[in-house]
Amino acid sequence: MSDQTNTSDQATASSSGRVADRASGRVADRASGESPVVVQIALDFVDLPRAIEVAREAVAGGVDWVEAGTPLIKAEGLQAVRELKAAFPDHLIFADLKTMDAGRIEVEYAAKAGAGLVGVLGVASDSTIQECIEAAHNYGCKLIVDMIEVADPVARARQAEEWGADYVGIHTAIDQQMRGAAPFTTLRAVASAVSIPVSAAGGINSETAAAAVAAGAGIVVVGGAITKATDATAAAAEIRRAVDQGVSIETILYKRAGADAIRSVLEQVSTANVSDAWHRQPSLHGIRPLLPGSHMCGPAVTVRTYPGDWAKPVEAIDECKPGDVLVIDAFNSYPAIWGELATHSAKVKGLAGLVVWGAIRDTPEIARIGFPAFSSLVSANAGEPKGFGEINVPLLIAGQTIEPGDWVVGDDDGVIVLPKAQAVELANRAMDVLEKENRLRGEIDAGKTLAEVAYLQKWEKH
Repeated sequence: MSDQTNTSDQATASSSGRVADRASGRVADRASGESPVVVQIALDFVDLPRAIEVAREAVAGGVDWVEAGTPLIKAEGLQAVRELKAAFPDHLIFADLKTMDAGRIEVEYAAKAGAGLVGVLGVASDSTIQECIEAAHNYGCKLIVDMIEVADPVARARQAEEWGADYVGIHTAIDQQMRGAAPFTTLRAVASAVSIPVSAAGGINSETAAAAVAAGAGIVVVGGAITKATDATAAAAEIRRAVDQGVSIETILYKRAGADAIRSVLEQVSTANVSDAWHRQPSLHGIRPLLPGSHMCGPAVTVRTYPGDWAKPVEAIDECKPGDVLVIDAFNSYPAIWGELATHSAKVKGLAGLVVWGAIRDTPEIARIGFPAFSSLVSANAGEPKGFGEINVPLLIAGQTIEPGDWVVGDDDGVIVLPKAQAVELANRAMDVLEKENRLRGEIDAGKTLAEVAYLQKWEKH
């Protein structure tokens, strides 16, 4: 049986028979017969009403612990903990404070607000962590030490256990998830080094929840795979089944790609998704698709040519690999440097698309071929092949630099170029935008307006 299909009992054997009780947070023995693995939902919203609504759906689907995520507490304060405890009195409420200083007072007031579990950062000072542990025990809650960005998580986890921490957390930061990072290697090492239960968080979904258990997690923390789902109850139930049965359940969404899977992500997202994910990055202004409904993505092969000289653009087809996008700088001028025969050649070679900062022609034939072609101009007359220009050099198009190997995405809204060094992160962030919009679309379908789901009045400047 693979790592992803190990049973929960086998996978958590390193926790010395002590596990977190599913609802109340008490430590229980595995002999109870109940699944020993806790499923925790991370409510990393900035709006409390949405957090409570999603939590209700998730609890109905089998979630055990409810986390007031750090963004939620920063936006709403400890009132978020109070209202979550009032809404879910039989469930443990985790206040993910990520405390770095003033540990005693932060734990005290989180506990008084109703938190059954409070989090402190493992990178905090020894004295801060020890103060948090003492305060948690004084005020009747539990304390978890979060190993996010800790240089030696195994050593720090052992220290936390010696000081009396109740749990340690292996947490892959959201910004690291967007670069393809996952928590499982560190999780295995820490789970084998301590006897207190270990929490795993960071991009976990129905495909990887069982793998987290197999790596030693007694608490599986799930955020976006539940909170961004149109039906959070069904999503939570799927996670619950994956954990309890030790199976991997395939999902298209809620997972982050590495460099080897970037195309599959970019094929699903729009240029608008990419722009939103990249702080409203503009598209290449002035470049439009020839064929409505076109979508392309691929690494760039770049060409600089002189106005009307189509030699280098045609020669560049030979330099392309299947799936590449040919990007041509023809100085946004006439006459055309690309037509039907070049398109036919590119199509046969397997190119993903074309971007021309200049003119193309034979547009009815290009449309008939169905090749994704984007240009700034259209012209009936072509130039002559003179052989001036260069292939695979940096270009400056519409005020933006394009390097060979940068990833290019195009659709009806235009063309956006992702620098190759940032492409994996930007693609993953674009998918995150798409996933969040799916949830909002579902809320609108249920009867809310866009102004309501966006909480516009709350977040307007006053």
